[in-house]
Amino acid sequence: MDAGSDISERSPEHLVLVHGAGHGAWCWFRLLCLLQNSGHRVSTVDLAGAAGSLVDPNDVRSFDDYNAPLLNLRLPCRTARSAGGLGMTQAMHLFGDRIKQAIFIAAAMLQFGFQTEQDIKDGVPDLSEHGDVYDLTFSLGADHPPTSVAIRKEFQRIILYQQSPQEDSALASILLRPWPTALTTARFGSADEGARSAIDRVRRVYIKTANDRMVKPEQQEAMIRRWPPSEVMTIDTDHSPFFSAPEYLFALILKSL
Repeated sequence: MDAGSDISERSPEHLVLVHGAGHGAWCWFRLLCLLQNSGHRVSTVDLAGAAGSLVDPNDVRSFDDYNAPLLNLRLPCRTARSAGGLGMTQAMHLFGDRIKQAIFIAAAMLQFGFQTEQDIKDGVPDLSEHGDVYDLTFSLGADHPPTSVAIRKEFQRIILYQQSPQEDSALASILLRPWPTALTTARFGSADEGARSAIDRVRRVYIKTANDRMVKPEQQEAMIRRWPPSEVMTIDTDHSPFFSAPEYLFALILKSL
């Protein structure tokens, strides 16, 4: 699809772009420009502890605190990537009547958060093939669980940005921050029939990243099988198509609206 085709025929939407773990609103700068130039209203959000947030990621004690900046927006159409999918799903549980559509870009699409072992297997990246890739911070002391985690700089391009321009991965290496371990406490919603009916009214689109080394294709496929979305698209990129193929990602988003 040509990223510039049929734009004049589309009704403007209000999209909220939700970043993944360690990132921030900054990561959307290329896609933001494309969407705004196409006439859409776009909002970005820094979740608690992100680069544009005043909150220290080590001070975030719960997933609700981490996701509060998104929930406070309460806006109608959302696009999320990576761990940002958890926040978007929580918003769907709370404000499903206000959300027209949810677009997951290589994102954690777990209907009720991390409530089972299978949820953890599907939603938590397994980077063991790369060795010890994480830096942990223990702000409460070594005898307590870690409070934040980050991918070490030498692994960032290998895992997150292997197909992205060097300039973008260099920018990311400056702006990436540790993310709160509170992300792993994400649990929300109810499995009762009424709750399932409410959240299932929100149309979901999943955009798979075929060369993803963070949320691997098989993990994405497992989440899609367990909670089938309305539509599945594929983009031949790394974990960060907003850097590696922003025009094509833009075209897919327009197509899904």
